[in-house]
Amino acid sequence: MTDRFFLYDDSEDTTTRFVSFMGENQRFDLAIITTTRYYGKKLVLNMLSSRYAIIGTDDLEEDNYLETVFELSEEDGQELREFLYNVI
Repeated sequence: MTDRFFLYDDSEDTTTRFVSFMGENQRFDLAIITTTRYYGKKLVLNMLSSRYAIIGTDDLEEDNYLETVFELSEEDGQELREFLYNVI
């Protein structure tokens, strides 16, 4: 067996906020993780769809970013965007 080569192997204390809310068309169950990694962005996990992304305000302003990453309709993406602007 060969030795495993790690790019990094760190432990860190993080803060996780669990949020559930109902949009017009669907429910969102999110875990929002704050860490010192990712240049101030947050790790956002959608627990219902098993999809996640590292998101900052610049990503929220990018056209169709949330819709693509979380596989959402334009309307659902806008609801999530409006919520995340208050969190991120």
